[in-house]
Amino acid sequence: MKINGKAFRTIWFDNNIVKIIDQTKLPHQFIIKELRTIKDSINAIKTMEVRGAPLIGATSAYGLVLSIIEKNDQSFLKKASEDLVNSRPTAINLKWAVDRMMKKLTGVNSKEILNTAIKEAQNICEEDVNFCKNIGLNGLKIIEAIYKKKKDTVNILTHCNAGWLATIDWGTATSPIYHAHKKGIKVHVWVDETRPRNQGANLTSYELNEEGVPNTIIADNTGGILMQRGQVDMCITGTDRTLSNGDVANKVGTYLKALAAHDNNVPFYVALPSSTIDWKIKNSKDIPIEERNSEELSIVEGLDNNEKLTKVLIYPKKSKAINLAFDITPSKYVTGLITEKGVCNASKEGLESLFK
Repeated sequence: MKINGKAFRTIWFDNNIVKIIDQTKLPHQFIIKELRTIKDSINAIKTMEVRGAPLIGATSAYGLVLSIIEKNDQSFLKKASEDLVNSRPTAINLKWAVDRMMKKLTGVNSKEILNTAIKEAQNICEEDVNFCKNIGLNGLKIIEAIYKKKKDTVNILTHCNAGWLATIDWGTATSPIYHAHKKGIKVHVWVDETRPRNQGANLTSYELNEEGVPNTIIADNTGGILMQRGQVDMCITGTDRTLSNGDVANKVGTYLKALAAHDNNVPFYVALPSSTIDWKIKNSKDIPIEERNSEELSIVEGLDNNEKLTKVLIYPKKSKAINLAFDITPSKYVTGLITEKGVCNASKEGLESLFK
């Protein structure tokens, strides 16, 4: 996808250095950051310099590459893999990518292990690009059907950032939107600002602007009244972990959007690559829900009058806050899952019909 007219991916490997777009600085500053050690990779994941389940997975894969460059030792590699898995618990792609890398690297001799690791990390990235492209083509059919019936702009509501900045390219929830836009279908996106880190306002709107897709930022609680007014034709969100029964763990606030959509007969779709499916956990209560630092709620960052990034406290100093990063949307509120293999019901039967 493009930034200032130039094509980028979110992560790439160059001369034994992993390069990322520092997403904590967007939309005000575009900074390419270098990761040189396993600690750099873990820190990038923890501080959300990289975020989004697929991108976290790719970063963890390249983190293991960096650990081998740092110290070509199996015990060091194993410790690195454990530290990566523990860095952010909710997004299943992280563990999926680490497990895949370790399976590939276990028992490989020290002369071959680095090249093997680099190739596998690159494979993970290329697969995700293809997955997201196909998600877009499958979701495009849904948008096309609405457009043919409505014969006017299709208004789509999304939550958080499930765009290309959350993946390697294309995005999940945004991929159908980008494909529709490129095809000449009139689309407009309602962008939840997505407190507390404002990934919608800071990232989704930013990348939609760069691609020329019309969009409007709204407060997180505005979606309901827009649906009541008939101003939302469909919702598409991403997911950090989807269970085999179709339950969805995603950015906190997703559940409330699904409830509003259900009450107003608005289709609610979730877009995901198969790497985000958790086939092991059977009960959504067992999904680890990350609780982040409460300062993400109480402190906001933006440009001051001198165009400098400034942090500001917005809560009373004595007030307490809790910062749960994700919530669970039961499958009964999900119209369908848009995957790289097609669209299916949010159910065990639906997923198994695509992923035998």
